Amino acid sequence: MIAPRRLLPPLLAAGFAGLAALNPAWPVTRDLRDALIVIDITRSMNVRDMAGRSRLDAARAVLRDWISRQPCGTRAGLAVFTERRTLTLIAPVDVCADFASLDRALAALDWRMAWEGDSMVSKGLNHGLARARAFGVPLVFVTDGHEAPPLPYSGPETFSGDCPGGVIVGAGGDVPAPIPKFDDDGREAGFYGPADVQHAPARRGPPPPDAASRPGFHPRNNPYGEADLDGTEHLSALRASHLRRLAAPCGLGVVRLSEGPAALDAAMAAHAPARTVTVRRGFAPLFGLFALAALVAGWAPRHLPPRNGRSRAFPAPQTGDIQ
Repeated sequence: MIAPRRLLPPLLAAGFAGLAALNPAWPVTRDLRDALIVIDITRSMNVRDMAGRSRLDAARAVLRDWISRQPCGTRAGLAVFTERRTLTLIAPVDVCADFASLDRALAALDWRMAWEGDSMVSKGLNHGLARARAFGVPLVFVTDGHEAPPLPYSGPETFSGDCPGGVIVGAGGDVPAPIPKFDDDGREAGFYGPADVQHAPARRGPPPPDAASRPGFHPRNNPYGEADLDGTEHLSALRASHLRRLAAPCGLGVVRLSEGPAALDAAMAAHAPARTVTVRRGFAPLFGLFALAALVAGWAPRHLPPRNGRSRAFPAPQTGDIQ
């Protein structure tokens, strides 16, 4: 007859396995922060000043890591920016159920996807905010802040309407670096020089206050003067102060891409509204672990070698057992 104590481990294992199959759950509330992620793909994002990688390559890696850290139920969308507007590639989707799609889209991002060469960051940010608001999610806007052509003297346009919240992620280093140039076949062919780019602010809007004292000034024919035709716009660095200026009207957060996913999480917690959801936290893994422990507890005493060298399944006979 099987001893009752030998029946206990398999009975416990069966009971815990049954509970694991039923997966009892407890409702819990969770704050999720969705995002429409917009990535600058203009040519300055090809500058290799992110630990030997280009800004675009570094952005792909950091954002993939950040998305993979978000809890299931969080929604993330993906868009690109060039010229003055954004293009949504993936509308906000669940980061767990659709991670493969987000991952593949991130890996495929390339500067060759740009449809124009200009980089009007302030206009692109405003367009991204409008798109994020339409989706009902905060914005994560990744850019180096390099405006090409430079902003007019009147400065950037301010976003109108309700801001969805979010974070601007600044890519690049603090030291101006050359911008790679590519030929018509997409092959790298040196770097942009001073004569290849526009250095003067865009000639629209009112002229600067000191225009009358500039060389070449004429109130009708040249109201801006010619004192800013040379410059360093062929070099690119993170325009951190410009990004903070763009972020201020909407109360957006600003972090550096080099600070990694943890900094982006902290900035989102401070500047992006949360979506509170109720989820059911299942206990199936815990009961499954208990079932495994019960099986091991029942198996181990009969199969592990005893300390006295005898099998525990056949105990040593006691004196008087053999007649």
